Amino acid sequence: MRLSHMILGAAMAAISLPAMAQDVPDLGGREVVVVTENAYPPLQFIDPSSGEPIGWEYDAMAEIAKRLNITVTYQNISWDAMIPAVSEGQFDMGMTGITIRDDRREMVDFSEPYMRSEMFMLVRADEERFSDGASFAANPDLLVGAQAGTTPFYTAVYEVLDGDEANPRIKLFETFGVSIEALRNGDVDLVLTDGTAGNGYVRANPDTFKLVGAPMGVEDFGFIFPRGSDLVGPMNAAIAAMAADGTLEALNIKWFLEYEIGQ
Repeated sequence: MRLSHMILGAAMAAISLPAMAQDVPDLGGREVVVVTENAYPPLQFIDPSSGEPIGWEYDAMAEIAKRLNITVTYQNISWDAMIPAVSEGQFDMGMTGITIRDDRREMVDFSEPYMRSEMFMLVRADEERFSDGASFAANPDLLVGAQAGTTPFYTAVYEVLDGDEANPRIKLFETFGVSIEALRNGDVDLVLTDGTAGNGYVRANPDTFKLVGAPMGVEDFGFIFPRGSDLVGPMNAAIAAMAADGTLEALNIKWFLEYEIGQ
């Protein structure tokens, strides 16, 4: 089975769970400001051909906007500032493949999951020194790139290395995209990423990157909102309706199987 098919199956797992589609409310043209990072292909990223932001989440939000009768505008922000900014009410919601976690629920409300993915090891295409977490950890010369506070960071700390968050083998970067460039340039040897983003980079750069090893657990993605937001219910209704009528499945096929970056 091709890797893209495996990841597509993982993505579908969260949306194929038994759930009744709810009635989708009409929000009367309400303006909703969505903040994102544009650095997480194929969920959201800058099209190298057009320079425009595109991706799975943009298509999903366009469909949600039609169903809920809302007007969506977008703002851009770095990952480390996103959850605090949404928590403080600077934006109505945020999207960037955000893993649903209990510690984050203390700051923001989540939608129901719209996608499920698994954590993988992204390495350079010619990497032969390690093939799994144990062999990576056994070589003290190898470095992993990550963003502090992200799921990949904690996976690196607690599942690959020794549990020390200050381990000098972890090199921190401001954005996921910068960590990918560090991997490309040989500044680090591994970037942990969910299969969604990792597969996007491999498909776009098959001579540069590959995924190795077994998946390191499952994570669900959701949109985030300020605590108590009245948008959560309508968004959940739209997600449920899109799962029920096959729209989410169609988006998965488009972005994980059919789309070629730069084409």
